[in-house]
Amino acid sequence: MDNRAGEMQVFLRVVEAGNFSAAASQMRMTPSTVSKLISRIEARLGVRLLERSTRRLSLTAEGQLYYERSLALLAELDEVERELSQGAACAGGTVRVNASVAFGIYGVEPTLTGFWQAYPNIRVDLSLSDEMVDLYLDRTDVAFRVGTLQDSSMRARRIGVARRKIVASPAYLKQFGTPRSVDDLARHNCLGFNFRRAVPVWPLREGNRTVDRAVTGSLLTNNGETMRRAAVAGVGLARLGDYHVRADLAEGRLVEVLAETVGDEEEIHALFLGGERMPHRVRAFLDFTVPLQAFLRQP
Repeated sequence: MDNRAGEMQVFLRVVEAGNFSAAASQMRMTPSTVSKLISRIEARLGVRLLERSTRRLSLTAEGQLYYERSLALLAELDEVERELSQGAACAGGTVRVNASVAFGIYGVEPTLTGFWQAYPNIRVDLSLSDEMVDLYLDRTDVAFRVGTLQDSSMRARRIGVARRKIVASPAYLKQFGTPRSVDDLARHNCLGFNFRRAVPVWPLREGNRTVDRAVTGSLLTNNGETMRRAAVAGVGLARLGDYHVRADLAEGRLVEVLAETVGDEEEIHALFLGGERMPHRVRAFLDFTVPLQAFLRQP
């Protein structure tokens, strides 16, 4: 069987050294041996990884991908060996996590202190975005998703349910009045997201059915935290998760309106790659999603 890990190590050294001679010297090999090894990788893959010139080497697009994946795979291999030799309690490495801005700030971030107390050697690479990420392409280990899951091939752990609420600041309601019916929304400044449809819609209950109502307003944004701040500042009405506006409602910065028309709930899941053989760092982080279930159940 070919020594794929060894080939990857040589390839990485060539890229980082910038030429065959320097890489060969560092690895105590001859330049011709290194060159032949790289050619063998390219022949097996059927693509060119390096553009060669008399002055320097440069990565092709395929070479860049091979370089990035090789880095990740070798790091994973190092981590597996470290776990087996030192035990799970000494687990280290990086777990890459993605969450929506609001759920990341109010849900995920408060759990990290406890996580690091248990696993001080694991680094969390946390990215917050309300846009969907591709776990494969973005090399994400765990992604928290709000709403219906589209990709059934992903493994998922259900965290809980978030109910949506329509809210506004007392100052806004004093100036523009409190909406009493769905039809009243037509005369209000309704803040919307810009990444789902050309025209923002709010699913609202009318009688025994739920209807998507188009709304308009002075602000479109790609994250819920910006929208929440705008609502607190009196810009307009916002439709946000109950966990997101919980503190604002309790402290009077926001007021819920049209509560009887908002019947939609969205499930929150933690998506992840791998199964029984997932890295310990990822399994450890998933175990720390348990407190998030209690967080979502709070009134």
